[in-house]
Amino acid sequence: MSDSGTPPHDPYANPNPYGPPPGGQVPPPPYGQPYGQPAQPPYGQSYDQSYGAPYGQPGYGAPAYDYAHWGKRVGGYLLDSLFTMLTAIPAYGLLFGGIALGSRNMETYADAQGVSHTTGDWDNAGTPLVILGAVLFLLPLAFFIWNTCLRQGRTGYSLGKGIVGIRLVGESTGQPIGGGMSFVRYLLHMLDSLACYIGWLWPLWDAKRQTFADKILSSVVINQPKQQS
Repeated sequence: MSDSGTPPHDPYANPNPYGPPPGGQVPPPPYGQPYGQPAQPPYGQSYDQSYGAPYGQPGYGAPAYDYAHWGKRVGGYLLDSLFTMLTAIPAYGLLFGGIALGSRNMETYADAQGVSHTTGDWDNAGTPLVILGAVLFLLPLAFFIWNTCLRQGRTGYSLGKGIVGIRLVGESTGQPIGGGMSFVRYLLHMLDSLACYIGWLWPLWDAKRQTFADKILSSVVINQPKQQS
């Protein structure tokens, strides 16, 4: 306070505490938001994608998906099953061919009492074919590991899913679930087969088109055509 009894003049003070400061400029509100307005969601999200999302829809930070229809899922599964069966054809051909070749000198007849007897010897020429055919029965297993576990786990696409344009991803990440989890998902499909295969039909009315295995692993199948490289 000065000697005259009046407070010293502050050049930065607002002479009108109930009006705008000198120059007519209002100081910015905290955090850069207008007074009375809610804060904008971070990372460029809109209110429809975060706080204002209706119940049952992807919430804050969760991607929105175009879930694959049940018919497409069935189509992809049937194609994968067909490809697996095709890999077994060479094994069946060699196995039955070897059996036919090896048993060509053998004859079977029935005696007077109706008892069957086999004569002749096994032709050893058929033995290598039978062995090779048995070994080739590993092809379907190898194809399953590559297609369903490794390929689908790493890219989200099995051969069948890639043809029909659908992809398997994790619900929270939108990324492939990995080879190990893809194999676990295959095993969990046994639960879908219980109770008259109701789990396989569940995507017909489920909001996220999930089977029981998908719900357990939090995985979803979405419409996403494979990009040609």
